[in-house]
Amino acid sequence: MRYIGSLCNRSTKVAVLLTAFIFLTHVSSAQNVTLKHKQITLSEAFQEIRKQTNVDFIIKTSQLDKVRPIQNIDIQNKPLKQALEKLLEHQPLVFTIDNGIIVISDREKKTPLAPTVQKNGKVEIVGTVKNDGNNLYGVSVKVKDSPSIGTTTDGNGRYILVVPANSTLIFSYVGYANQEIAIADKRRIDVQLSPDQSLSEVVVVGYGTQKKTSVVGALESVKPETLRIPTANLSNALGGRLSGVIAVQRSGEPGADGASFFIRGVSTFSGATNPLILLDGVAISKGDLDALAPEVIESFSVLKDATATAVFGTRGANGVLIITTKTGKDLNKPRISARAQSQISRPTSIPKFVDGVSYMEMFNEAVTGRGTGEILYSQDKINGTRLGLDPYVYPNVDWYNEMFKSRTINNELNLNVQGGGSKIGYFLSATGNISNGLLRKFDLNSFDNNVSVKRYSFQNNINVNLTSTTKIALKLNAQLRDYYGAGVDAPSVFGDIMNANPVDFPIMFPFTGIDRRDVQYGGKAGGTVNNGFINPFARMVNGYQNGFQSTLLTTIDGAQKLDFITKGLEFKALVSFKNWSNTTTKRTSGYNQYMINSYAPDPAGGYTYDLVMVGQPQNLSLGTETGTSGDREIYFQPSIEYNRTFGNHTVSGLFLYNTTDFNVNNPADLISSLPRRRQGITGRATYGFANKYLAEVNFGYNGSENFATGSRFGFFPSVGLGYVLSNEKFFTDLFPAVSNLKIRGSWGKVGNDQIGGGRFPYLSDLKLDGASFTTGIDQNTTYTGPTYLQFANPMISWEVAEKKNIGVDLGILNNKFNIVFDLYQEDRTNIFVDRSATIPNVFGTAGTKVYGNVGEVRNRGFDFSLEWNKSEKDWGISMRGTFTYAHNTVLKNNEPAFTKYRNLSQIGYSIGTNLGYLAERLFIDQAEIDNSPLQQLGGFVAPGDIKYKDLTNDIDGLNLINSDDRVRMGYPTTP
Repeated sequence: MRYIGSLCNRSTKVAVLLTAFIFLTHVSSAQNVTLKHKQITLSEAFQEIRKQTNVDFIIKTSQLDKVRPIQNIDIQNKPLKQALEKLLEHQPLVFTIDNGIIVISDREKKTPLAPTVQKNGKVEIVGTVKNDGNNLYGVSVKVKDSPSIGTTTDGNGRYILVVPANSTLIFSYVGYANQEIAIADKRRIDVQLSPDQSLSEVVVVGYGTQKKTSVVGALESVKPETLRIPTANLSNALGGRLSGVIAVQRSGEPGADGASFFIRGVSTFSGATNPLILLDGVAISKGDLDALAPEVIESFSVLKDATATAVFGTRGANGVLIITTKTGKDLNKPRISARAQSQISRPTSIPKFVDGVSYMEMFNEAVTGRGTGEILYSQDKINGTRLGLDPYVYPNVDWYNEMFKSRTINNELNLNVQGGGSKIGYFLSATGNISNGLLRKFDLNSFDNNVSVKRYSFQNNINVNLTSTTKIALKLNAQLRDYYGAGVDAPSVFGDIMNANPVDFPIMFPFTGIDRRDVQYGGKAGGTVNNGFINPFARMVNGYQNGFQSTLLTTIDGAQKLDFITKGLEFKALVSFKNWSNTTTKRTSGYNQYMINSYAPDPAGGYTYDLVMVGQPQNLSLGTETGTSGDREIYFQPSIEYNRTFGNHTVSGLFLYNTTDFNVNNPADLISSLPRRRQGITGRATYGFANKYLAEVNFGYNGSENFATGSRFGFFPSVGLGYVLSNEKFFTDLFPAVSNLKIRGSWGKVGNDQIGGGRFPYLSDLKLDGASFTTGIDQNTTYTGPTYLQFANPMISWEVAEKKNIGVDLGILNNKFNIVFDLYQEDRTNIFVDRSATIPNVFGTAGTKVYGNVGEVRNRGFDFSLEWNKSEKDWGISMRGTFTYAHNTVLKNNEPAFTKYRNLSQIGYSIGTNLGYLAERLFIDQAEIDNSPLQQLGGFVAPGDIKYKDLTNDIDGLNLINSDDRVRMGYPTTP
């Protein structure tokens, strides 16, 4: 027994395969070998041969680096020599038998024949095509503008082609970026192809990642840098950047100026319509999303169809938004980046208000024409106001400009540090944002009543490679929000301004006191607040409120490769804890209003006047109201994943369990003190053949507390198919400019248990001291007693969304120009509604909720995106456009067949379509008014007013127009 390494020079770094100690056996070429594999490495093949023949091999490590896996080898009972010749047929190696041992050595390189110039003006070009030193077999080599002239590379990556002089060659291979090389005076052209980055791009999908080319679902991903726009809220950056996403910003108030967004519109009129938002695999709120800085985002994906969202079961019906944050990288030194920005904010549109004189003249004209008998503004008041004689006797207040500034400045600062080594990586980010409102400060206050929101966001991620097969990561997201504002909210401030007129009273009378409590605010008797009308400025400045919110999200996830069981198998687990807390303090005081009782001109040309208080004296001290709220959530998610490629076959699988436990920190009653819990399992299987034919099957099996036993768990499947037509050889020959063309379709069902905020609709809710009752003995005496607040419905179940999608992905000119188009339909059934309004009170349901699954909505539409990218060595440019169309129709609602007035029905219209009256024309005279149906619309009817159409006279014969005569009209309130 001898050690083979001792027979060789140490400097040759000889490696002994199969075993370190071997027997020298006689090799007979008569020994037979059988090998059959779709793919096998050369070392694995040698191992099998030794098992069958008991022979040994010597091969250098450097030689192993040169060989490629052997594809589709089929050797059936062949002599050893023939078997070895077959194995090494397309490898840069040969074998010899030395003293009973198979010795592998390099094949002698043959000097290629010098290319020759043909008499007909053509030249012969030779060369090789490789990727990272590996020969590529089957690479297409064609002459540009003459695709009929071409060839393909052999097993060694070599090619020979006779082409016209001064031609340009195009080298193309599936999965690699095309290369164009001009021949010029070259006669040998060796090419290194690189993978097509657009095709190898990995996108985040539900509970994992997939290559973009293998995705069959409808999803949209966007690069984080495209979201880097000057806005305080990330949700405002979504509109127009992601097809299928409809974003609407409904307020400009700091802290409330984030956009509401919907994925492919709205498909339900009950319960939640917002999509599921996941940050590093954990559900977060839209407020948490708004606080994220674009710099912390690694990937941003929107999942739209059932194939993409079915794995989320009960939570995916309204679409899913998936965000992953950046992790550490193996860098030589930390990478530090910072961003500082300031922006000037101003209203995009300001209502135009008439001046005091115009207001009084139009008021008098309207009152005179309608004959209501209201007191007119005197001509003296109109003239005095026009001349601006005295701002207190003849006030002319522009309430908006008195209370609002024209602009404000907002600031944001972001700092990021990324780095690490081969074992540990880290990413740290901190962001501070200060957003200010437009309210003017009242100098007499010791506090600032303007709106100001200070937000601080921290993202700290640490990833550790414990071993080559074990990874663990800790991710911490912390958000702090400090709100300060007026004692009255912004909508009320605007409402007060819209309801005030400019001439009834000034903001305040001249100040002669010491502090804010001595201010004499202008007012007018006869209103509803302390027998006076609201002074918008006084209500805005007499108080303030502040609130502090904190959100902490901690996530720990780990991954363990299980290649010792089978290659491609991996176990993952994620556990997270999220805590949200909120404290509020509101301090407001009353204020005294005064009005002029009498006035007279004084010798100096001004006016003297005496004041009288409107209503009763108010408490001028600041009162205090406080509140606290909060919640916490624990989430656990273990999973098994499998990803493997066998020749042309690519398969993957996922099996996952998840459970959620949600608790309110300070519950107000018994129901809210009970934990909210969910659990479920998820599965996915994908298959791809030759990067052409794709299939995916998903399911979610989820349970919810809202449903009774037997209906508590729901099964939500989906299936998707894809065909990459551009990977067919006949297609590339016909359409060489098309670099990617994929046709895909999907069908599936997704559930929704977010049914309007209520809980346990399968149980009755009984209040022992409920409504008042009378007895037959004494009808004048009432008693309290048991009352049903909610009737049980044990049949209540999931709201179900059935989604269908057909899509096309098109890439042109090496994917420099990309188009994605999707056509979809969603049928939402079993929509959860309260049926008590349509159940006659004789059944004893007055004031009692009775829930049922009766609603149906169909939502149809399409969305597409166009993108153009051009990259050069030192610069790049990208242009992107999106379009989304979504239209829903209510098919069924809580409207029984015996509904009296069908014109009020919502069926056949979009969700949120308003009701209004149909105008016929204007009334000509009083006679026409007297001979027309009575309009009970809350106002006096006079000639010149609008005459509305009576739609119900044929039904009720009442000959009047009221709220029953409305019809659906206009656009819905939600897109």
